[in-house]
Amino acid sequence: MKITKDIQYIGVNDHEVDLFEGQYAVPNGMAYNSYAVVDEKIAIFDTVDARFGEEWLGNIKNTLGNKAPDYLIVQHMEPDHSANIRRFAEAYPNAVIVSSKQAFGMMKNFFGTDFADRQLIVGEGSTLSLGRHQLTFVTAPMVHWPEVIVTYDSTDKVLFSADGFGKFGALDVEEDWACEARRYYIGIVGKFGAQVQALLKKASALDIQIICPLHGPVLTENLGYYINLYDIWSGYRVESEGVVIAYTSIYGNTKQAVLELAELLKAKGCPKVVINDLARCDMAEAVEDAFRYGKLVLATTTYNNEIFPFMRDFILHLTERNFQKRTVGFIENGTWAPVATKVMKGLLEKCKELTYTEATVKIMSALNEQSRAQLEALARELCRGN
Repeated sequence: MKITKDIQYIGVNDHEVDLFEGQYAVPNGMAYNSYAVVDEKIAIFDTVDARFGEEWLGNIKNTLGNKAPDYLIVQHMEPDHSANIRRFAEAYPNAVIVSSKQAFGMMKNFFGTDFADRQLIVGEGSTLSLGRHQLTFVTAPMVHWPEVIVTYDSTDKVLFSADGFGKFGALDVEEDWACEARRYYIGIVGKFGAQVQALLKKASALDIQIICPLHGPVLTENLGYYINLYDIWSGYRVESEGVVIAYTSIYGNTKQAVLELAELLKAKGCPKVVINDLARCDMAEAVEDAFRYGKLVLATTTYNNEIFPFMRDFILHLTERNFQKRTVGFIENGTWAPVATKVMKGLLEKCKELTYTEATVKIMSALNEQSRAQLEALARELCRGN
């Protein structure tokens, strides 16, 4: 796949993987992207997952013919992108490996060598000329590892963005970009919003016409759409108005309260209501919803003087990704001594800029007139302003 006259896609599609990073379901597979810039000097951008090394080296050979690359540019050391550095080094013994100082330290850990006799260390503002193409390196620490660099080609106005602007899904499957990019971003990069904001600020000074990420499609049109979404996500701002209800239920009484609340919200004009049964849904999808929408209701039972495990897990997923700037309401259930709301608030203490609803719902085993009145009050408060 030609991206520009001199830039060629040489990545691979993975339809063998079921869980990316051992936890994210990827029913449409995964793409591990790599690129060749063919100029007076030839640069390869990043390698691919270890299982596809032979295919990737074949792609290089098919693209370059009898030519040999002069450089391997390593932007990110996570193994889905770096696993074939040694194989490349053996296949092309005269090629120079270009990366950050921290990345070479990681190579030593992964491969037992930092390729000291053939390394070129680059940092913020470092440049590399391939002939017609002039590359400038930009550091992107903690987006989402500390060694990350991204690269700007001022000739074709291309940003090689490492894991930035990536998404789940192989490139031979058509699907909505935003849905899987959002789940990818929040799940993998979401903790590092401040660092992404810093990178976006650097990128705003560049004339970018094409974005080449390490996962997902090359972005060539309407780049403002993608950049705006990244600005929203990394700023922890509300992307869509609506209420997410995340719940656990043992015997169905808490679920009944959730369903009644959802109907009340819809009747009062709430623009969107999303319900996630945390025991059965894709946890990453539930976390994505919590970050996408402006309001969240947590509904669970008191369990062993604590909360139900799936709810605790969900809240920990939120807090470790810096969940913030949202309105949160609570529904608790307990046949005796209910403490679920107290426990949930305690888990959320380190979150910034959360607003808790005044109305809360306490169910003593099953809904009654009093708890239904509390549901009505909660729905009214959540829909205020709609």
